[in-house]
Amino acid sequence: MPALPLGYGCTPCVARGDQIGGVRTNPGSAAPARVVAPPKNPSADMVDFRAALQKWAVAGCCCFSSCHLGYSLAVASVFGVPFAGLVMAAPPVVDVLLVEKFIRCDATTRLPEKPTHEVARLTLPDGTTAELPILRGTDGPPVIDIRSLYSQTGYFTHDPGFTSTASCLSSITFIDGPAGHLRYRGYDIAELAGKCDFMDVTYLLLYGDLPDAPAKKHHVNLITRHTMVHEKLIHFYHGFKSDAHPMAIVVGVVGALSAFYHDSLDVHNPYHRFSAAYRLIAKMPTIAAMAYKCRLSYAENFLNMMFSVPSEAYELNPVLTKAFETWLILHADHEQNASTSTVRIAGSSLANPYACIASAVTALWGPAHGGANEAVLEMLDEIGTVDRIPMFIARAKDKANNFRLMGFGHRVYQNYDPRAKLMQEMCHAVLRELNITSDPFLELALQLEKTALNDEYFIKRKLFPNVDFYSGVMLRAMGIPRSMFTVLFAVARTVGWISNWKEMIADPHLKIGRPRQLYVGAALREVLPVVSRRGSALPGDAADDSASGTLSKQHSFLK
Repeated sequence: MPALPLGYGCTPCVARGDQIGGVRTNPGSAAPARVVAPPKNPSADMVDFRAALQKWAVAGCCCFSSCHLGYSLAVASVFGVPFAGLVMAAPPVVDVLLVEKFIRCDATTRLPEKPTHEVARLTLPDGTTAELPILRGTDGPPVIDIRSLYSQTGYFTHDPGFTSTASCLSSITFIDGPAGHLRYRGYDIAELAGKCDFMDVTYLLLYGDLPDAPAKKHHVNLITRHTMVHEKLIHFYHGFKSDAHPMAIVVGVVGALSAFYHDSLDVHNPYHRFSAAYRLIAKMPTIAAMAYKCRLSYAENFLNMMFSVPSEAYELNPVLTKAFETWLILHADHEQNASTSTVRIAGSSLANPYACIASAVTALWGPAHGGANEAVLEMLDEIGTVDRIPMFIARAKDKANNFRLMGFGHRVYQNYDPRAKLMQEMCHAVLRELNITSDPFLELALQLEKTALNDEYFIKRKLFPNVDFYSGVMLRAMGIPRSMFTVLFAVARTVGWISNWKEMIADPHLKIGRPRQLYVGAALREVLPVVSRRGSALPGDAADDSASGTLSKQHSFLK
């Protein structure tokens, strides 16, 4: 057993002369010592050992430092985590228990215990045959494991956009595209949106289960505790131009967090991963709105930061709060999309979590991903009035025209996006609450939806409205600027990114992401002396220009 430092503990512990693992915290104390030793069989005795620590905490240890030392030994034994890394920080016992759950959650991400022994056989033109295992998960289509394809045949696969590739095992989110289903950790999205708040969902995604009342209270307290950002980080905002896009600012500030929180950069240390997860979830609304009021709920806090003024209290509307809460839940995770895959690729290099999330924010910024709801409003602006809808429908059908109806269809869903119906209901509720009886955007959106859903072209191609179709209208009605739409998406999706990142880091078979390519460039060629090269001169260069070393007038901008 590692030697433990003497006298490590709070005053009551030291005064009692408590022992941890047989080492007395205060050798000079005359008080009888209590002993809490690491379990002989950590896997079997973990529950009993945890109960002993909790009883000890109740008995009067005010900082739990000593308890933390003993418990760290048990955690180190069970999970193979270096003991020295665990004792660098001494959080309360309840945090240590959360870290244990934090780790155990990802240990469940594995294939079923009984393999199927099914194989797919691939025969190549030269007669070479490869046998590739077929993997079956809890739900969804089976997967052909092609990891040994190259070693068996010398061939790679070609799948642009990874449309037919399962890049990982995951136990977080399940999508049934043909049926139009979305589940977080096995719970249907509609049930979660109707019965839970965003804090329930963040806990669910991080830990695998919905919290009970005490667990939720502590979870919320941890997030509230970390909402503030370092004072020096605020100076970053002064360095951006006044017309900078909010997403550009968020990308920079999130990446800069790694320069301020060095105690949460070691991806192999579970406490570092735990701290980084809570800091990112807690600080994203602050980074987005740069204000805070910790007594409010997560959704209430963001709305307060967006709209309150110092001279008067911002009265939160419960209907708007519920709508925004639902919006956050619907956007919390969505399987292996572009930004989540970016997190996994960046994280596979063992980059720190703040850099990984910054890379995800960058991917989310694209109009084909996180900027889609903003693009819907821009499209409605372009259409203008209901009578112009047929003209734009015709343009969308025309293959020669690059116009596309934004907010229709989805890469994964081949049926109605399950989030779209919930978003439509919330959108109507917000408009009713705000007494917006005749919103031109909503009228236009409803008529566009009706027209498209009754058109054979869209029915045949299953181009149904997706979540972005209504969310832009709702956010606009709530007074949120269009440039902030994607920022809100990043706030909501951070917990999904973190959950995927920590799941990946916990994978004992983690490999750095390294896609291959089909090279179609030039074949091997020889490097010629510069005087012998032809065809590389800039257009407009004259022979005498080259000879004299001067620049032609056409390229004088290079001076």
